[in-house]
Amino acid sequence: MTDTYTVRLEPVGVEFEVEEDETILDAAFRQGIALPHGCKEGQCSACKCVQLDGETEMLKYSTFALNDMEKDSGHILMCRTLAYSDVEIELLNYDEEVLAKSIPVKQFTGKIVDFNKLTHDIRGVQIELDAPLKFWAGQYVDITVKTEMGEEITRSFSMANPPSETQKLGFIIKKYPDGRFSNELDDGGIKAGAEVRVEGPYGMCFRREERQGPVILVGAGSGMSPVWSILNDQVTSGEDRPIYFFYGARSQNDLFKLDEIGALTAAHPNVEFIPVLSHADDDESWTGERGFVHECVDTRLKALGIDGEGDVYACGPPPMIDALSPVLFMHDFETDRIFYDKFTPTSGSSGH
Repeated sequence: MTDTYTVRLEPVGVEFEVEEDETILDAAFRQGIALPHGCKEGQCSACKCVQLDGETEMLKYSTFALNDMEKDSGHILMCRTLAYSDVEIELLNYDEEVLAKSIPVKQFTGKIVDFNKLTHDIRGVQIELDAPLKFWAGQYVDITVKTEMGEEITRSFSMANPPSETQKLGFIIKKYPDGRFSNELDDGGIKAGAEVRVEGPYGMCFRREERQGPVILVGAGSGMSPVWSILNDQVTSGEDRPIYFFYGARSQNDLFKLDEIGALTAAHPNVEFIPVLSHADDDESWTGERGFVHECVDTRLKALGIDGEGDVYACGPPPMIDALSPVLFMHDFETDRIFYDKFTPTSGSSGH
């Protein structure tokens, strides 16, 4: 029988059980306690905290996420830590609203019911689950599918549908040159009807409710997926907030969902869609914004006089997120009003 210990989180005073063969983060997920997390693989430092008491061991991790000096001073990564006694932990980053809205991570089975080509490198995928999945707009799940060759592939993808749709999930997936999941879709290794395992929900970049000020959405590539979920959830929430939806792409051929976006903005005048093209200098038919999306966000925030007001949800590749961060800092946005989701291609087990 597996030994079970108690983890106590300070300064919030939350306690939960952890089994000897699971990480502290997985134990928290299982019991519906949403702790800060990112990659779940010891690569990103989002779940870094201080161990105050107890006996633990850490699985393999990156020293970029936790350097030797931090380890020597009692810091741990919850996603890589196994407990061998009762443990007391001091959280370095926590959000009481997130803790209060936690949803237990569960496993589901389902099947791919449809997929379609949205652009030359963006795919839409529909998965139908055997049971409803509760999640918050902007969250993601881990999807495991078996190819026709019998190989299992697990990847993380954000839901594009709003949380009101709990059993038929939509995903917007970018195709990378060496992306196993998306290339198997194109090459026929994963077909409609394929059975999948889905685990979740995960993610801290979800829509916060009953806040003041504008909602600023920034997406690029498959970052459209969680942004689309957040956008639709926001407009149906009944909250009267202006919404500025920025989307960065290379050319007009990389824009999609334009009819749906047009219908949404026509029905909701408080929503403004601002597509930004980075490679449209020679496109005389393009009358919209040119340049990089973070530059347009900067210009538009200045024109609107928005400094530190409202919430920002930014989802897309790391270069976009990294370029946007100083822009938001210069506009006086507090860190608790900025929510990021970096989409990274990976050969490992995750990556949007």
